[in-house]
Amino acid sequence: MTTIAQTPKPPVAATKPKQLTANGQTRTDNYYYLNERENPEVISYLTAENTYLDAVMAPVKPLQDKLFAEMKGRIKQQDESVPYREGGYFYYTRYVTGGEYPIYCRKAGSLQGAEEVMFNGNDRAKGHTYYNLGGYEISDNEELAAFGEDTISRRNYVLKVKNLKTGAVYPEAIPNTEGGSYAWAADNQHLFYLRRDPQTLLSYQVYRHKLGTDPKTDALIYEEKDNQFSLGLERMKSKKYVAVVSDHNGVATEYRLLDASQPTGALRVFLPREHGHEYDLSHAENTFYIRTNWQAENFRLMTVADAPLAQGGGVSPMTDRRNWKERIAHRPDVLLTNLDVFKNHLVLGERRAGLTNIRVINQTSKADEYLAFDEPAYVAGIGYNPEYDTKKLRFGYASLTTPSSTFDYDMDAKTKTLMKQQDVLGGFDKANYVSERVYATARDGVKVPVSIVYRKGTKKDGSAPLLQYAYGSYGISMDPGFSSTRLSLLDRGFIYVIAHIRGGQEMGRRWYEDGKMLKKKNTFNDFVDVSNYLIQNKYTSASKLFAMGGSAGGLLMGAVINQAPELYRGVVAAVPFVDVVTTMLDETIPLTTGEWEEWGNPKEPKYYDYILSYSPYDNVTKKAYPNLLVTTGLHDSQVQYWEPAKWVAKLRTLKTDQNQLLLHTNMEAGHGGASGRFAALQEIALEYAFVLNLAGVKE
Repeated sequence: MTTIAQTPKPPVAATKPKQLTANGQTRTDNYYYLNERENPEVISYLTAENTYLDAVMAPVKPLQDKLFAEMKGRIKQQDESVPYREGGYFYYTRYVTGGEYPIYCRKAGSLQGAEEVMFNGNDRAKGHTYYNLGGYEISDNEELAAFGEDTISRRNYVLKVKNLKTGAVYPEAIPNTEGGSYAWAADNQHLFYLRRDPQTLLSYQVYRHKLGTDPKTDALIYEEKDNQFSLGLERMKSKKYVAVVSDHNGVATEYRLLDASQPTGALRVFLPREHGHEYDLSHAENTFYIRTNWQAENFRLMTVADAPLAQGGGVSPMTDRRNWKERIAHRPDVLLTNLDVFKNHLVLGERRAGLTNIRVINQTSKADEYLAFDEPAYVAGIGYNPEYDTKKLRFGYASLTTPSSTFDYDMDAKTKTLMKQQDVLGGFDKANYVSERVYATARDGVKVPVSIVYRKGTKKDGSAPLLQYAYGSYGISMDPGFSSTRLSLLDRGFIYVIAHIRGGQEMGRRWYEDGKMLKKKNTFNDFVDVSNYLIQNKYTSASKLFAMGGSAGGLLMGAVINQAPELYRGVVAAVPFVDVVTTMLDETIPLTTGEWEEWGNPKEPKYYDYILSYSPYDNVTKKAYPNLLVTTGLHDSQVQYWEPAKWVAKLRTLKTDQNQLLLHTNMEAGHGGASGRFAALQEIALEYAFVLNLAGVKE
């Protein structure tokens, strides 16, 4: 095994103690200064860490290169998505051989029509080390496309408009917008967009722009004053309304609607925000469909007739919940996650026993059916269905052994057609792999779902290396989908596990509530208890168990190795949120205020004390830690680069082992890593080479 003792000495960050006082308590942060992004000393330190990583990993570079080549080799380079119809066109994306970025195309009338290239990502990315086209919106006359571009990786998009008939891009370019959150009015002249606060990066303003005018004259039509909320923007499927959504994740929602045929009109509130009430709206003909957790923890579905929106102090009949009619009642064992409305059908996305389901209801006959899926662990979800008057439902399906698949389902004939399955080159055969679904008992008696995949013939006698992954925050569920890159681990004898720990919503809303705020430690305990289950049941051993998590899942990794470092041979912490107390106390750091209902506001002593008790950075002590690979991006807007940098610097001074401690900073990327379908594989190859080498796999 490669160890630090056989490599050059690691860089050592200078200690510059800073006293941080809150709630009458003072902490000393020796590396607070690393948040100075423009400081040459900081850049020099990050560069030195990258150089050190290269030196440590040099013996493994041939394996890393081999991994990259085989992962790239599984991708069908010349590929195309399944077209979908919207209005008079079929839209799709395609890739060309060697191309890093998609080409966005459409055909008029039928798929036999002439191809129109709307955006060629490869051409638009030229001259940029990072590029992302953050979505586009087509005008009602189908001649204009509003689109956003990010060339920095801070998720601040420059809004532009292209004339799809002439190919000309209009001269106005509007910076600091939320990518993809654009909505056209019905007149094909007015465009609505979201501005992001340059400091907090929260979407907080809605502007109206008239094509051909100076953006400096754009009208501000709404500003969100509560910095715990961020804004969303959409043109509803019915096209009647432009919707502005104020959302405080897991806490409250408020919709404002504007008649799309009256672009200079005023936004009207559908239902005022209430703490604890989340809802979202769908609109069809003369009815609003309301997915709401009002008196329904796992959400229920209500409807109300479309009526004039409140104005001038008046009250809309829609605001009076006594007018709402229940369509789908609350169920304690089923989470209603989303829905789509068609002329003759209502389609629901649901979760039961940790797995996703698609339910189709005939609006006339009320006939009700669930689509059947026969694998033990899978993910199925409603796709993009812009057409209202259709009997075809587009949905997606994948499992740990089945590549991502796109289906069209005839809701009348009850037949499904496979439109496309992800091509996996290199001789992939799903029959060579086995998936399982088991439950591990946590220390408080709760049963935690666990999804497992491995290559057929892998021994379950404790000898196999195993990589355990989880996230466990924000109610985000980690579903058991397919990964072609993961095959590089499975084919080398690894078992791969997803632990569906509390903090997600796999088992319903209560699963999330029991993994946040003052119950956050359940998330960490669940992960450790799943690890013990895997060892006790001979899936692996402590000497061959690896763990991985990113962002809030990186916080999970930090908490886990403080709690039970002896269980893990190695850990990958990607863009980890590890300096929780300091970040949550600083309202100037992007996205902080909206997080208080997830972690708690440490300005209050009870939350301060609880967060401090698990914050990975604050709980590093003198002891042995597993081998550790930490990754970050200099321009990360979600988890600032200095959190992992400070964590690594502190670990270097306190850890008592000789295990690897590596920090990789992508100096050109942000939270999502490198852009481009192949460049991103380099980062995965590094992570896999790290764990494979530690597992003794050299080829």
